[in-house]
Amino acid sequence: MSSGLAEERTGRAATATVQELSYADAAMLALRREMEADPRVVVLGEDVGRGGIFGQYRGLQQHFGSERVIDTPISEAAIMGAGVGMALAGLRPVVEMRVVDFALCGMDELVNQAAKNRFMFGGQGRVPLVARMPGGIWDASAAQHSQSLEAWFTHLPGVVVVCPSTPQDNHSLLRAALQCGDPVVYIEHKTLWNVRGPVSEAVEVPLGKAARVREGDALTLVSWSRQMQACSAACEMLAAEGIAVDLIDLRTLWPWDRDTVLDSCARTRRLLVVHEAVQAGGFGAEIAASAAEATGCRVARLGAPRIPVGYSPVLEAQSRVSAQQIVKAARALQP
Repeated sequence: MSSGLAEERTGRAATATVQELSYADAAMLALRREMEADPRVVVLGEDVGRGGIFGQYRGLQQHFGSERVIDTPISEAAIMGAGVGMALAGLRPVVEMRVVDFALCGMDELVNQAAKNRFMFGGQGRVPLVARMPGGIWDASAAQHSQSLEAWFTHLPGVVVVCPSTPQDNHSLLRAALQCGDPVVYIEHKTLWNVRGPVSEAVEVPLGKAARVREGDALTLVSWSRQMQACSAACEMLAAEGIAVDLIDLRTLWPWDRDTVLDSCARTRRLLVVHEAVQAGGFGAEIAASAAEATGCRVARLGAPRIPVGYSPVLEAQSRVSAQQIVKAARALQP
């Protein structure tokens, strides 16, 4: 980052106030600020000129013009490929995939081009793009629109993976992602867009740093994204039983905050990892194995069954991890 851009950002942060914003508006404000500060930041994707399907680009094309907020044809491969080319040419593109399910059509460009370029060409090329891929169960949207695929991307060398759970984190982490020099897979949850909370432009959240949401010594509970809501509710239930939980919101899945998690596990001696994604092969397994190897603590995982998400409410509920399930799993880890 140039000294001029750094000074401009510092000056704005010093005068920032706390606002009550939705998850979508917090991200929109972050993108607006970065576009104002850095003319290299551009947006491309379907319907971004109309504000995006979740309103996360509302008003940006009217403010910055169609050359910086670019509506594209319906081709995820073309969108991602163009974004990679823009990044290699010196721009900092935000590549909108609408939902993570649709991003599968642009996987070759992400996996074989964006993620590999810096390594394969000895750092001569960098791909500083942010690929926004809203993920998770989308109410009554069935199997092709409700997938949680974050573990795919944590397995991919060369990319950063971010899963914000609050409006503040969606603001601060998107700004951090836009300032990162490497490709970032940015997974906002499809049902968090209208969730409101306090947001300050002065709050900086570095990539790779978890948040300790509440403190306790009976159990370490790790999660991210929308599943934090169920975990917080479970912590309240457990507190009523005298079980004090150390609740950690991972926020960035790669790089993940090993120090915070392992320090907590060494103290509580028990770890429960919870995620909305299918449990089999989920990223929770990486956290659990790392904690067991490093600290010898007892570990357990809780995720969705290995089934497609159903359309009907009854079937969809089978793929959700509830607060009651979390409480049951936490009790099972107690002495």
